[in-house]
Amino acid sequence: MSSLFAPLALRAVTLPNRIAMAPMCQYSAGPDGLPTDWHLIHLGSRAIGGAGLVLSEATAVLPEGRISPQDTGLWSDAHVDAWRPVTAFIAAHGAVPAVQLAHAGFKASTYRPWAPERGGVPDAEGGWTPVAPGSEPFTAGYRTPTTLDEVGIAGVVQAFAAAAERALAAGFAAVEIHAAHGYLLNEFLSPLTNHRTDSYGGDRTARMRLTLEVARAVRGAVGEDVPVLTRISATDWVEGGWTIEDSVVLAGELAGVGVDLVDTSSGGVSVQQSIPLGPGYQVPLAAQIRREAGVPTGAVGLIVEPEHAEQIVASGEADLVLLGRELLRDPYWPRRAAAKLGVAYAGPSQYARA
Repeated sequence: MSSLFAPLALRAVTLPNRIAMAPMCQYSAGPDGLPTDWHLIHLGSRAIGGAGLVLSEATAVLPEGRISPQDTGLWSDAHVDAWRPVTAFIAAHGAVPAVQLAHAGFKASTYRPWAPERGGVPDAEGGWTPVAPGSEPFTAGYRTPTTLDEVGIAGVVQAFAAAAERALAAGFAAVEIHAAHGYLLNEFLSPLTNHRTDSYGGDRTARMRLTLEVARAVRGAVGEDVPVLTRISATDWVEGGWTIEDSVVLAGELAGVGVDLVDTSSGGVSVQQSIPLGPGYQVPLAAQIRREAGVPTGAVGLIVEPEHAEQIVASGEADLVLLGRELLRDPYWPRRAAAKLGVAYAGPSQYARA
């Protein structure tokens, strides 16, 4: 029996296998944040390809929470209607549709990666003033943020909860909170970017407060049956920054407020980071959190070969393997993995001859 192709039960939802499509920004929505046919084909093809969990890109809970003006959102009922055909197609082809809810913080209002320009988008081109724990920009060329006060923080928490409710109305069966990669929640967690002296800054407990408030609000919004995941940056890869030991504590606290799985990534909050890239380079982080915090984890990061993915799950290093770049290269990776692992895997009837 293959561990990679064993089902995974998360509350009332059962994933058909342990392969997930990692959230990957497409920067292909209109200025209103509505998904397009691109999202239907992009996400739908990975469902046809056999991924058990298909996660949308970072989907903003507020207009100012978008990374770029071309990011998707879930801040209005119009977004609910636009997402419904996408989620229906994913579910109809055997995968579980999930959404990653996000707020970009001081990384908001930037040009998409293939634009000739770099850095912050000015107001005249559809940009806006970002918000953050403080008033320091992410790096040179990015826009200077406005410091969130407690009223603004409460608005962010409410926006995550409201977006989670809309996610269910849109047909998503699971929700992931984005607290990684230098975006707003990660900015509050990291001592490199949170220099506040109020109850949302200072020691680790205070810096974790916003992320835990969001997780608690999202759990309340979706009820007891819907899985809630949280993506974290398990380490900043910078001396004096957030550490794996911090993440073990955070993971335990997240589980305590109703998070079912910690999607374990890393980095993104500082340009000073030094990341030891290599196949599965973040898997030890997921394994440590799973072992020491006693919570289910997802492993992500340059996982390419089916045998490697199988080993990660079979050895108990993680409960779920998330693929990003590899699923961009090959939407049918799960079917190829099944063949390599000797698993009888039923794909679409239309592709049976393959």
